[in-house]
Amino acid sequence: MPVGDFRNKHLDLKINSRRLHERINALAEVSPIEGGGNCRLALTDEDKDGRDLVVAWMRELDLEVTIDAIGNIIGTWNVGSGQSVMSGSHIDTVRTGGRFDGCYGVLAALEAIETCKDANVIPPRPLAVGIFTDEEGARFAPDMLGSLVYVGGMSTEQALDVVAIDGAKLGDELVRIGYAGPTPCPGAVPHAFVELHIEQGPMLEANDVRIGAVTSVQGISWQEVTIHGQSNHAGTTPMSLRHDPAYVAAEITVFLRNLAKDLGGDQVCTVGKIDLHPNLTNVVPARATLTLDVRNTDEKLLKIAESKIKDFLAQIAISEGVEIKTRELARFEPVVFDDRVIDLVEEIAKEQNNSVQRMPSGAGHDAQMLARVCPAGMIFVPSVKGISHNAAEFTEEADLNAGANILLHTMLALTTLDSTDK
Repeated sequence: MPVGDFRNKHLDLKINSRRLHERINALAEVSPIEGGGNCRLALTDEDKDGRDLVVAWMRELDLEVTIDAIGNIIGTWNVGSGQSVMSGSHIDTVRTGGRFDGCYGVLAALEAIETCKDANVIPPRPLAVGIFTDEEGARFAPDMLGSLVYVGGMSTEQALDVVAIDGAKLGDELVRIGYAGPTPCPGAVPHAFVELHIEQGPMLEANDVRIGAVTSVQGISWQEVTIHGQSNHAGTTPMSLRHDPAYVAAEITVFLRNLAKDLGGDQVCTVGKIDLHPNLTNVVPARATLTLDVRNTDEKLLKIAESKIKDFLAQIAISEGVEIKTRELARFEPVVFDDRVIDLVEEIAKEQNNSVQRMPSGAGHDAQMLARVCPAGMIFVPSVKGISHNAAEFTEEADLNAGANILLHTMLALTTLDSTDK
């Protein structure tokens, strides 16, 4: 796709790397954890502090800041005309999060706008940066909740009623931290959306490639499985007479591992959380609750995996004399990004002398929700050793700078994207 005369006039434009890294470090000082990471679960006091800091930066740039009914924050530079080209991500984290996941994409988008303002580069469309609520899903399920509501995939009413893992209600927490905004959802549809993110995986580093032009996002199936058995004395109950939820939970875990191996390809399966009750050394548990995270880039294979899991749960419930109940936490089909955005990311990365490869994303991202309503895509930069959701998460400054410069020029190029040219 032609880059367009507008961007050709500004090929030498570069972000202020010092300012970008100062902001990344300043946001990382909000709710730090040992090892250099962060814990900012969605809509906690720590999340409020992070939001307050980034909103203050938006206002320093004279962006129009809107907060919607689910707490999404959109900062818009109102220049040109028409729908905005939007970028952004999230600043909430998992309990053991790093400083780059989500935050890098938000702050790089902010930096792209400030770079244009400093250089008096006025794009033909508005530029916007979004902070989406509860992307991680670590406190409120499902993940990508804020962007899902933004595009109309979940009603505001339903989302406000979601209950957190700590028992708090999402709507109440929004009010408590002062981010229950007046702007209705679904939100304004952007002209295009592009999200910059660390890879959170090992492939770019393993292939010695700096930039990923993201082609798609895996489908995600999350469910909670609750196993009710019979609590009994650990010493006096023969093994043959037990109805042990902990054993069943272990068998489910092994089954998922073997299922991923059998299906192969991009299939991944994870048991991320197991709770036992009463959780005592010398007591056969009465109940086990575990979460299943199942993902694939192929919707047909994802459905096959779900069907095999369902059959296995039914079989083991009978054989072990337990009751098994399931509850869906999240279900998203695989998403394929817009070819025009993918092509632009690849073109601009090469233009700036970066190695680049096309690749799918194994993690879920807000961009997959925005892809429902507008042309969308993503840019990846390497994660050292593939580590993420961990305080040790790290990306080299040179890679962060390269990604931010590609984001800047991708946003500018998208302002001239012909929405009728597919």
